[in-house]
Amino acid sequence: MEYDFLIDTYETERLKTLSVWSTFRDEDLPIRPHPLDKRDRNGLEHMVHQCMSENRWFCNMLGIDVGAVPLPRPETRIEFIKRYAEDSRKRLEELRKKDKSWWEDLVGFFDVQRTRSWVLLRRIAHTAHHRAEQGMLLRLLGRENYSVYGPSIDSGCLAEHGAVTVYPYPDIESLIEGESAGGRKKKLPGPTEPCTERPEC
Repeated sequence: MEYDFLIDTYETERLKTLSVWSTFRDEDLPIRPHPLDKRDRNGLEHMVHQCMSENRWFCNMLGIDVGAVPLPRPETRIEFIKRYAEDSRKRLEELRKKDKSWWEDLVGFFDVQRTRSWVLLRRIAHTAHHRAEQGMLLRLLGRENYSVYGPSIDSGCLAEHGAVTVYPYPDIESLIEGESAGGRKKKLPGPTEPCTERPEC
């Protein structure tokens, strides 16, 4: 089916988002990039936004309501991980049932009409945008950054220098199991070369 690539992408984005969340520590969640500036979200607010925003988009724009209570109780890092893992898995299962005509139907996207395929693509971009903000917050907190789309600085920097892609866990099930047990992330090698594409003079 022409839109399988979107389903496959959404599936991988779930692991990427939860991988970033797993890298925060519980004590990190209330910390803002600038402590007195509330324009930027802290880690907890990013998790709230992801859960609430994705639930609204799927219910109101894509017509997929998985009966989720979007926010966990208590609002701890591991409970957010479990909540989003479960709800996004159910959404993924529903997406796999849709045919070509469903993907091409026009639906309301805020104040305009767009196809459902366009809306899901925009949803994926929306999630990636906020995940990048969280990556920067992790760096400001002195935490490591695992791979998202290929090697990261902490997994060796650049592929042309032999850096590799390293996720903290191979799948969501092992992520939940590992984080529930206090953390069993894969070790990162750290930077091995300068992290720049600029040719040496």
